[in-house]
Amino acid sequence: MTFIKNKRCVAIAGVLSFLALNGMAQPGGNRQQQGQAAAVIPPTDSKGSVVALPVDPTGYIVSNSPNIPPPVVTKHSVTIKGQVINYTATTGYLQLKNEDGKPKANIFFTAYTKDGVSDKSKRPITYTFNGGPGSSSVWLHMGLLGPKRVVMTDKGDVLPPPYSYVNNEYSWLDKTDLVFLDPVTTGYSRAVTGENDKQFHGYVEDLQSMGDAIQLFSTKYDRWNSPKFLAGESYGTTRAAGLSDYLQSRHKFYLNGIVLISSILNMQTARFDVGNDYPFPLFLPTYTATAWYHKKLPADLQQKDLKSVLKEVEDFATEEYNIALLKGSELTGQEYENIVNKLSRYTGLTKEYIRQTNLRIDIHKFDKELRRTEGLTVGRLDSRFTGRDYNDVGVTPEFDPSNTGTISGPYAAAINHYVKAELKYNNDLPYEILGGRVNPWNYNNVQNRYLNVAEDLRSAMANNPHLKVWVLCGYYDLATPYFAAEYTFNTMGLRPEQRKNVNFTYYEAGHMIYIHKPSLIQTKIDADKLYDEVTKEINSAIVKSR
Repeated sequence: MTFIKNKRCVAIAGVLSFLALNGMAQPGGNRQQQGQAAAVIPPTDSKGSVVALPVDPTGYIVSNSPNIPPPVVTKHSVTIKGQVINYTATTGYLQLKNEDGKPKANIFFTAYTKDGVSDKSKRPITYTFNGGPGSSSVWLHMGLLGPKRVVMTDKGDVLPPPYSYVNNEYSWLDKTDLVFLDPVTTGYSRAVTGENDKQFHGYVEDLQSMGDAIQLFSTKYDRWNSPKFLAGESYGTTRAAGLSDYLQSRHKFYLNGIVLISSILNMQTARFDVGNDYPFPLFLPTYTATAWYHKKLPADLQQKDLKSVLKEVEDFATEEYNIALLKGSELTGQEYENIVNKLSRYTGLTKEYIRQTNLRIDIHKFDKELRRTEGLTVGRLDSRFTGRDYNDVGVTPEFDPSNTGTISGPYAAAINHYVKAELKYNNDLPYEILGGRVNPWNYNNVQNRYLNVAEDLRSAMANNPHLKVWVLCGYYDLATPYFAAEYTFNTMGLRPEQRKNVNFTYYEAGHMIYIHKPSLIQTKIDADKLYDEVTKEINSAIVKSR
């Protein structure tokens, strides 16, 4: 493996709230049945009086109240690699407060912890989230890491509604406990009444709220001595890299590993702005992979395997193409035509179109152009998928067929049913899957420049020499291309001893690697190796210290 819900409160007059995750056994009844809720006890204040909890007339939790109930606890099991894993699911809120105790926001979480673990210090825990910014953690929760996964075809095509999910035999729960966190204004997470949610909508602000939520969970549930990991996808990798430094510097909270799924740490690599030529060579190999998949390359290239083709294109992108972009108008006529010919060869686009772009192919225009003569567009998140616009004369696609046409419906149905039906958790708010409620996102820390969090990660690695970084890339990902991720790590100034802790794996899939079942299976194999490697290193260090 190469890793390179008028809100009002009603008084609680009896047993109304579910037992929080505190390990307390309650008498009476079998707690091990799948989906069975634990016993319930009423919360009290410091004087022993029963407190009012925020519920509406139907009993649903009101999430933006400063008074929140304890989490809901249920018991379940899942079979992974032939082994039955009994586990506890804990669903509810972590409340962020000012130092004077005033509530600011309620962060929704779902935690899965393996039963029968006597020593938490030997059991890894992984804090995980998605990206956007503005996305809930549903994708990694119901697609890759969690104990349930959405049912799709092996390729990743959507089945007819109503959709379904099954036990995830490729869950990471056999190797690590899992905590899925939704940033403020995603999922069920909200700022409390009277607090402006915009105070959480920015790079720095998001790191503070998410980092403080991780610290709070670790303290509340006694996980400071556990091997600790972060796992993020897309902008979630941006968050994870920033959190690695924030957690260390703010809370002295040191990590064992970071998992970056469809990574983007340097925004300059993916912004097609006039004067910024970085994306053009960095996106080119993914253009080639896309054209190869859709059989738009010349015959000699189509006959080769994908990796061989990509190696040829990577060399061209790094050398000839990069130099040509640097020379700009200083290119001779022959040099210009040579680049035109090769770009046409490697993208499946006509030479005339290449000339019209002035050698600079924008991703969205590529998605429209590659199969324009057939009246089809290709996906951005996953370029294996195609869509059809209202007409064929537009410059860019009307929608991303690999997003709205593929994954949104099944994942929304899955999480909304699962949380209520199996985790026994009710909430009056809509579960915000992925939307624009966080816009505009605040990048005040990087005015007049691009956000680049690679330095945050490098700093974290320098201060924590045991920190492992695993980067997962999809060849058909046109949102966060693999070659751009490689470039970022190659140029972030890692020392040799740090570089050996960075590992890359590649999959013939798109942005959501896991919707492609062969890649889902391989990802599980690769994840096992990571957790086994870290566990082995910890155990070895313990032995040597004795």
